[in-house]
Amino acid sequence: MAILSDLGIQHSNVHVNLSSEALIQLSLETDKGSALSDTGALMVFSGEKTGRSPKDKRIVLEESSKEHINWGDVNQPIDPASFNQAKNNAIAFFNACADLFIVDGYAVWDKKNRIKVRIICTKAYHALFMYNMLIRPTQQELADFGTPDYVLYNAGATSADMSIKGISSTTSIQLSFEQKEILIFGTEYAGEMKKAIFSLLNYLMPLNQMLSMHCSANEAANGAVSLFFGLSGTGKTTLSADPNRNLIGDDEHIWSENGISNIEGGCYAKAINLEPQKEPEIYQAIKRGTILENVVFDPTTKKVDYNDKSITENTRAAYPIEFIPNAKIPCVGGHPNHIIFLTCDAFGVLPPISKLNAEQAQYHFISGYTAKVAGTEMGVTEPVATFSSCFGAAFMVWKSTVYAKLLAEKITQHNTNVWLINTGWIGGGYGVGKRIDLKYTRAMIDAIHENLFQDVAFNKEPYFNLSIPASCNNVPSTILNPIDAWSDKAAYVQQANKLKTLFDNNILKFQ
Repeated sequence: MAILSDLGIQHSNVHVNLSSEALIQLSLETDKGSALSDTGALMVFSGEKTGRSPKDKRIVLEESSKEHINWGDVNQPIDPASFNQAKNNAIAFFNACADLFIVDGYAVWDKKNRIKVRIICTKAYHALFMYNMLIRPTQQELADFGTPDYVLYNAGATSADMSIKGISSTTSIQLSFEQKEILIFGTEYAGEMKKAIFSLLNYLMPLNQMLSMHCSANEAANGAVSLFFGLSGTGKTTLSADPNRNLIGDDEHIWSENGISNIEGGCYAKAINLEPQKEPEIYQAIKRGTILENVVFDPTTKKVDYNDKSITENTRAAYPIEFIPNAKIPCVGGHPNHIIFLTCDAFGVLPPISKLNAEQAQYHFISGYTAKVAGTEMGVTEPVATFSSCFGAAFMVWKSTVYAKLLAEKITQHNTNVWLINTGWIGGGYGVGKRIDLKYTRAMIDAIHENLFQDVAFNKEPYFNLSIPASCNNVPSTILNPIDAWSDKAAYVQQANKLKTLFDNNILKFQ
């Protein structure tokens, strides 16, 4: 087959751009342990790895890109010779496999900036995953697809060769921006493919003054766009899934001269503790064509127990974005009217809502803060601060300040409002206060979208100089300024100083 022989792959049993239905059938026949759920979703297992392996990512050290890359723990270098040796291993592995699958698709809905991606893999469920997650070409576009811009070799079912210089684990994810190729070894977790493509876009976009973003996006009936940034547990998926607004995308976007564009053709939603009442759109999307990864199910009824985390807490559902009823197709929108940074502050210090200026937007974007409760060990109740620059440090390729500068330029150019929303604790930190009621957070988001703060006075808090609205529809005024909700004011001051010190120490890394 010409599309493979040019790569040195000689194989007689290649499945090229199969339909979703054909891939489901092949997965049931060839992927160990796969089964259909009671709603028709394909349930699969990713083996030993049930999450990403960020410490095993390598970027090829190449003249054309080396000056742009933020080398360090996130972006570790590997020599071109090592990459080519590993690529030869992947090709040899492909040639020995019973089946090969090819999936062609696009990344980025905006046709001016989209790229053509080819996936080569050995598992039917991996092919279906990328069929769901890439933007699906029409039959005519497939016929005219031609040479892809980038090729991803998923040899995840075989181990990386640790004798190769620069490979320190049996798992290895390698990106060559010059050769326009990506290699995956030693992990069958499907999310590695998705995030490898995202890392690729995080390199490419700033080259042309476009901002790639780890965020969700939705749009009002009048075309007003909002972006939601936030780390795990902050409410990004829940708050962006608004029945009164159309979903542009749930995870990855670019901001170009044309506005906002989703990078992906699908959604990869967390499924742990999924309930139809809390997240009805996701729950209803789990049907024929959806992949359920690493869930526990009843072997007789095939009913999924979404609360069971015995395999992993990172259970996932991957489905085409059109499975969401209010998805906007094509997944593009204008320049954002509002950007919302979400944080779950378990210290109880940050206000439930505050407005940021351009400088503060850069600061909180680079910080990427949330706080989590420290595990389940007896007696441990102290929150743990988590900082992930750009709300997705593991996927960023350039220095964080590059993305932050692009953000500041764009929000200034397009007069975008930026807000910080704390979905965490009020009236005290974890163990003393309580988590803010979701209905109040939704009321604040609604007030932002309805432009209800235009005539409201704002007050300054002294630690982060944040602007806090004096009132908000359907929200008690007593919780808007966090110190007012604390019965022990001295304790609040102590916690606020502690959190400010954590922020100050973190931001030093970027100065």
